[in-house]
This record gives sequence, structure tokens and C-alpha cells, in this order.
Amino acid sequence: MGQLPAMLNRNLIGVLSLCAGVFVFSMQDAILKGLSGSHAVTLAIVLRSIVGLPILLSMVWYEKGPSALRTSNWKLLVARGLILLTSYTTYYMAFPVLPLAEAVALFFTAPIFVTILAALFLHEKVTLKAWGAVIAGFIGVLIILRPGTGLFEPAALLSLLSAAAYALSMVLARRYSATEPTTVMAFYVNGVYMLAAAGVALVFHLLDITHAAHPSLEFLVRPWDMPSVRDLVLLGLCGVIAALGMILLTHAYRMTRANLVTVFEYTGMLWVPLWGFLFFQEIPKWTTVIGTVIIVAAGIFAVRSAKA
Repeated sequence: MGQLPAMLNRNLIGVLSLCAGVFVFSMQDAILKGLSGSHAVTLAIVLRSIVGLPILLSMVWYEKGPSALRTSNWKLLVARGLILLTSYTTYYMAFPVLPLAEAVALFFTAPIFVTILAALFLHEKVTLKAWGAVIAGFIGVLIILRPGTGLFEPAALLSLLSAAAYALSMVLARRYSATEPTTVMAFYVNGVYMLAAAGVALVFHLLDITHAAHPSLEFLVRPWDMPSVRDLVLLGLCGVIAALGMILLTHAYRMTRANLVTVFEYTGMLWVPLWGFLFFQEIPKWTTVIGTVIIVAAGIFAVRSAKA
């Protein structure tokens, strides 16, 4: 009888940890949207990674020791880092144009992309119900995008590209996580973020590409400048948020079953419209609300079907 209360406590702690992690990450979204008109996204990524580096290094040291960083899978870890950098960059490139709720709702198609990619690359069996969830999810996407109405914003495709890249990284993690600790994978990703984002900014500087007509591209190619003290604190805070969020999410998935806590990642859709309203005076369109409900329901169903 004593095992049941202990299991319930582990499940509750896991769910609360995941919800807290999602809440923390949602604050990073609000910060970077607020700064998207002033600084380059590559600068934000580099500063965030610099702040997160010692935090992640201490996590690796505590969990496995520094020798864990010497791994034969480093090429795959670097490749996964580049895929996640693509996801991270395109996700935030949508922010200067799209309302926060719309950008994040489109990103939540990631579980649907995971279902597709797992079938293609991991040869996982996908049921007809799961394929139905995939179709329903993309119907939700079409409702949000409203193609052919004259209201379509190309930046929305950046959110979808971000979701697809994130899903690919998750499929790779599923394949290789058995041999690599989560903290080591996170450390490599952080290092790739820092070096590759700085490299991209350097290429734009050498090619003298400093301006673009579209706000999303402007966010990418804008030259680096010295942030104000306020902006520097906010950008540094993103590094703390990322490390803390990663700790909370990792703890959640270690405490309880993935199929129990994964669905709580959608609690992010509770906070995003709130930040959009409070900080940017955004009110979600009715099409965004309906599309989001469909995407979330389809994503939950896809996750449940995959774990069944």
C-alpha cells in the first residue's frame, strides 16, 4: 500500500516540475519578443549561451563528472545542436511580426511532426488514429494561417519550420539518449548555439548584410550593438531561464512517465496569451483560438497514441 502514495507523489512532483519549467520558458518568449526590435537574434542567442555555459557545466560535473563530455557521439551531438539552433532561431524570428499566441501555437505542432518523423526515421508504428491526429493538427494550422485570404503572413512558416526542426532533434534524442546523459546533450547544444550564432553574425558582418526589408529577416541580420544595462540584464536572464527551465523539465521526465507529463507542456498556451496581452496589448484572433484548440487536442492525441 505504501508504494501507491509514493508513486502519486512522484507523479505530482513530475507534473508540477514540468508546469514550472514551461512557465519559466514562456517568460523567455516574452523577453525576446520585447527585444526583437532592438537587437539581433544572434546576439541574444550568444549572450544567453554564455550565461548558461557555467550553469550547464556545473550540472554535468555534478551528475557525471567532466569526463562525460568526452564522447564518441560528439558529431551527432553537434549535428543535433545545429538542428536545434535552426529551430530556436526561426522560432524567435517570427516574433517581430506574429502575435505571441499565434507564433507559439504554430510551434506546438512539434508533437505532430514527431509522429511523422518517428515513422520515417525510427520506423515506429503509427496507428490510423495517430495519422488522424496529424491531419487534424494541420487543419488547425490552416485555420490559423488563413491562406488565400490576403491575411497570410509568411513569418508563420518560420514557426512551422521551427517546430519541424525541433521535432527532428527530439527524434534524434530518442534514438541516442540511452547512451548520452541529458546534461551532456544540453551542454553540447549550448556550445553549438554560442559558436554557430556568433559565426552566422560574423558572416553577415563580413558580407556587409546589415538590413532587410522584412522584420523577421531584419531581426536576423541586424548588426550587433552594445545593449543598455536593462537589455543586458534581460538577455542574461534568458540564459538563467533556459538553464532553470531545462533542469525543471529534465527533473519532470525523470520523476514520472513521459506520457503522463508530456501533455502538460501545453500549459504554455495558458501563459503566452497572458504575456501577449499584458506586455504587447495583443488579443488573439478567433481563428487563432480555434486553430490552437485543434492543434493542442491533436498533439495530445498524437502523444497518447504513440505511447499506447
